[in-house]
Amino acid sequence: MREYQLQATCLFGLEGLLGEEIESLGYKRTETIDGRITFTGGADAVARSNLWLRTAERVFIKVGGFHAETFDELFEGTKALGWSDFIGPDDAFPVKGHSIRSKLYGIPGCQSIVKKAIVDNLAAEYGMTRFPEEGTRLQIEFFILNNEVTMLLDTTGVGLHKRGYRTEANGAPLKETLAAALVKLSRPREEVLLYDPFCGSGTIPIEAALIMSNTAPGINRSFAAEEYDCLPSDIWKRAREEARDLRRETSFEAWGSDIDPECVRTSEANAKRAGAEKWVRFFCRDALKIVKEDRRATIVCNPPYGERLMEKNGARELYRGMGKAFAGLSPWQIYVLAADEDFPRLYGRRPDKVRKLYNGMIKCNYYQYFKNGKK
Repeated sequence: MREYQLQATCLFGLEGLLGEEIESLGYKRTETIDGRITFTGGADAVARSNLWLRTAERVFIKVGGFHAETFDELFEGTKALGWSDFIGPDDAFPVKGHSIRSKLYGIPGCQSIVKKAIVDNLAAEYGMTRFPEEGTRLQIEFFILNNEVTMLLDTTGVGLHKRGYRTEANGAPLKETLAAALVKLSRPREEVLLYDPFCGSGTIPIEAALIMSNTAPGINRSFAAEEYDCLPSDIWKRAREEARDLRRETSFEAWGSDIDPECVRTSEANAKRAGAEKWVRFFCRDALKIVKEDRRATIVCNPPYGERLMEKNGARELYRGMGKAFAGLSPWQIYVLAADEDFPRLYGRRPDKVRKLYNGMIKCNYYQYFKNGKK
């Protein structure tokens, strides 16, 4: 069976979690850089990694790599790769990419050179001078870092954070991939309630339920590579059958509350589409009026950031209120994602641990309080 080099991308700060997920699927990591992990696996790895990776944004097949500082080197390096192993004579193959800290920094120029090189390569392989590009669409992506070029084939299509269950969202939705990471970092346990008092569209409780029931996050969606002739078609059927077999029952519970009844309605609908409704409960409540339950619990939340001036002032007042309200929840553990560097001062407690994460392009800190209630 052919071995592929694959590359999974993620939000900055999630490389460790993503690497653990890749290894748990049985694949070997070969390189880790900011936001990217390269690993090896057979054709089945394309399907299984798309279905199972909770913190990845996309999965690529690595077509090849080389050093390039000029357009000539970019052209020759691209042309030398085995493009006909992936692209058929009728397939469409648009090109896009990124360049970081490299001499080749003009993206439109690089796109044009890469496209021409692939056309020349395929022309020699297929004996054609014109490619109709009316068949299956295979997205080619180049990534240039420190003058090292990596040529990639996107197998995912719509990003992996689009699980398919969130057709409705509130005004500032949290990516499903980041929500899954927040849950994982809180170390969810069967007997411990997980509670998000700012649930919005319900993403954190739903992702927690999917994790604890071992539900593959991509089980209810499709992927671009399902249409690729270069991959065996049965890998997707086998991967989905495996995913269905590995789903498990659990006594785990996740709660979500929000002050807005519309958010509660949206969360309930999303949970039903995700198949997680038996493990989650949503209800209306002011986050500053949480009633402590007589049970072990962990709060995982992403309260409003308040990026505009007036909103920022409101968010800061909220953080002060959270500090007072949550102090009475001891010994519950508290996990809060916030973009405000002054959050610990406003909250009134120094966190036991802080982890830097990115919510899209927003730099955040994940404040972790293991001994809630202590100054």
